[in-house]
Amino acid sequence: MNVLIVFAHPERRSLNGALLDVATAELQAQGHEVKVSDLYAMHWKATVDQADFPDLPADERLKVASASSREFAEGGLTEDVKGEQAKLLWADTVILQFPLWWFTMPAILKGWVDRVYAYGFAYGVGEHSDRRWGDRYGEGTMAGKRAMLVVTAGGWPEHYSARGINGPIDDLLFPINHGILFYPGFTVLPSFVAYQVDRLDEAGFTILSEHIRERMRTLATTAPIPYRKQNDGDYQIPTMELKPKLEKPGAVGFSLHIAGEKTG
Repeated sequence: MNVLIVFAHPERRSLNGALLDVATAELQAQGHEVKVSDLYAMHWKATVDQADFPDLPADERLKVASASSREFAEGGLTEDVKGEQAKLLWADTVILQFPLWWFTMPAILKGWVDRVYAYGFAYGVGEHSDRRWGDRYGEGTMAGKRAMLVVTAGGWPEHYSARGINGPIDDLLFPINHGILFYPGFTVLPSFVAYQVDRLDEAGFTILSEHIRERMRTLATTAPIPYRKQNDGDYQIPTMELKPKLEKPGAVGFSLHIAGEKTG
């Protein structure tokens, strides 16, 4: 298996860095090939601007989607972006690893998504008509590949529980799992989340290391999050609303988009 880890932490000697080493070593011990995009070490440019589209005339107003579409189709995107796109196409499994900062990913990782997910590559693909709303949410360029998040958080597990003050961790990560990963076609595995990492001692790290080793050993067999595919008949086109009576009993919000027993 080819595994790409996109790593977003500014300190390589951090707990995140140690977990990256553990995960990489375990994957390689299992015979997998691993590539790591260490965004801070790469000095990754985190903002989309006119410099991302070299062929755009200096006096032309920047429209990111159309500029991205044109440059991708013509092979004109910058070399750093094309390099990351090639890694994504190479990978069978993609892991995004980051600390949870202000309830989401660090800006540098969001900037990686903004720049690498070009129109025509990660979105804007497939037939777009009154019968089909493109190849997305379970289909698209990344279909057939697996992906997951490795996340560290300072708070307690209870803080991120159903009644916790920070909100359920699955809800906080839904825009990343469902939007950034499932949207372009990835099969999304449950996230690996480490809590109270600022208070972790050596014994705790030993336990945590074994947990992440186990997740790396089971990448190919772990059951994915059963998100509903857009074009499998569960959604009404063009409103893209879930059809009546398809939700799980009592399901609301994000959980509507996870398949369960049909009620009608």
